[in-house]
Amino acid sequence: MTSISHYPHSLNTKYYAVLLYRNKNPISFVCRRYKCSKASLMRWNKKFDGTKESLIDKSHKPLSKHPNAHSDEEISWIKNYIRKNPNISLCELYGKLRVEKGYSRHACSLFIIVRKLKYNVNTKHHSKYIPKKYDTPINIGIKWQMDVKVVPKDCYVGKLPDKFYKYTVIDETSRERFIYPYKEQSSYFTIDFVKRAIIYFGYKPQIIQTDNGPEFTYTNKN
Repeated sequence: MTSISHYPHSLNTKYYAVLLYRNKNPISFVCRRYKCSKASLMRWNKKFDGTKESLIDKSHKPLSKHPNAHSDEEISWIKNYIRKNPNISLCELYGKLRVEKGYSRHACSLFIIVRKLKYNVNTKHHSKYIPKKYDTPINIGIKWQMDVKVVPKDCYVGKLPDKFYKYTVIDETSRERFIYPYKEQSSYFTIDFVKRAIIYFGYKPQIIQTDNGPEFTYTNKN
């Protein structure tokens, strides 16, 4: 027997194929004539009660939910968030569900159920970040960069304390730097270092840029 195509058969094809089979024609002849398989012909014959309507395909939708499908409670969460904020993005919706409701499903599952519920949730990605050119001053004394690092023991020899810190400041225009060591890391030594740096460079900068560490931001309220 030649190979049979798997495209859906029309209602008339099913009807006349069953009639031809019930008129005592061979199965192979009926299958070749209507390009169907033996299993399909037997299935149609079992359903046939004399009317075309009996051969109409029934819905394949399951009668019960899949065990892993979204529960009614989870769907109500999604609907309530979208109702309160129609412009909510998919990422924001996913974050709120995870933090506030303990939602443990994958983000793709949320996207599928939102699309199934026919909600227009913003799924666009943020535009790609384009780095801007760094604004380097052209005049000396405009901006300093200051930082402090702990110096590891492997970097020095001799009779020195177990730990000491290296304060560094650099002028962005000239790239000239000033370094001074301290035994501690605190706002007191930061002020002392800035005073020493002003004496070294011979001028006060307009801006000092730091990483906002506690040694730069702490203020004594007493």
